[in-house]
Amino acid sequence: MKHSKKSLRERAVKIVDALEQVYPAKCSLDYTKPHELLIAVRLSAQCTDARVNMVTGDLFAAYPTPQAFAEAKVEDVEELIKSCGLYKTKAKDLVGIGRMLVEDYNGVVPDTIEELVKLPGVGRKTANLVVGDIYGKPAVVCDTHCIRITNLLGLTEGKDPLKVEMQLRDILPMERANDFCHRLVLFGRDTCIARRPQCQNCPLKELCDYGKNPQPAAKKKTEAKK
Repeated sequence: MKHSKKSLRERAVKIVDALEQVYPAKCSLDYTKPHELLIAVRLSAQCTDARVNMVTGDLFAAYPTPQAFAEAKVEDVEELIKSCGLYKTKAKDLVGIGRMLVEDYNGVVPDTIEELVKLPGVGRKTANLVVGDIYGKPAVVCDTHCIRITNLLGLTEGKDPLKVEMQLRDILPMERANDFCHRLVLFGRDTCIARRPQCQNCPLKELCDYGKNPQPAAKKKTEAKK
C-alpha cells in the first residue's frame, strides 16, 4: 500500500507513540563507558546480545580502556571472546579499534557517524547506536529488526540498510528516533517475531499494513492426482 509523505509522517508519529506506551527505550547490551558500547556492538554481529553480555564482563575487566585494547595481543582477546563466533575477525577488529582510538582520537570515541565508520569493523548501524546512546544525537539504528518491522508497517520499502535508514530519517520525529529503534528490538522479540508474528496481540495492529492485510495461507495441495 502506497502512502503519501504526509500520511507516512503521521503514521510514524502514531507508531512511535504506541510503542512508547509498551516498551522502554533501553539498549540490551551492557556497558558503562563509550568505548565499551562500541566493542559490545562489534561483538554482537551474528551473536545474541545475551551471549555478548556474558563475555564482556571479563573482557572489559581485562581491557578497561582503549589503550589496553590497543596494547592487547589478538590471540589473548580471541580466548576471551571465542564463544561469540567469528572470534578471530572480531578480536583483530577490537585491537584495531583500540589502536585507532588512541592514535587518531586521543582515546576518545568519535561523536560523528562519518568518523566512527572509519574504525575497523564499524558500520553505520554501530555508528548510529553510538552517536545516539552516547552523545544523544538523532540516530536511526537500522538493524534487521528495524528493516523487517518498518517494512511490515508500511513505513519503508526494501532491505538495503542505508536506504531504509534514509527513508526513516525523512518521516520519523528524529528527536525520538533512537529510542524508537530500541523499542523496535523489544517489539520484534516479543510480538512481531520473524516467521510467527503475534498479530492478534499486537499494539500496532491498526497501524500496520501487514496486520490489516495478513498474507493468505498457502492453498493446500490436492490429496490425490486424477
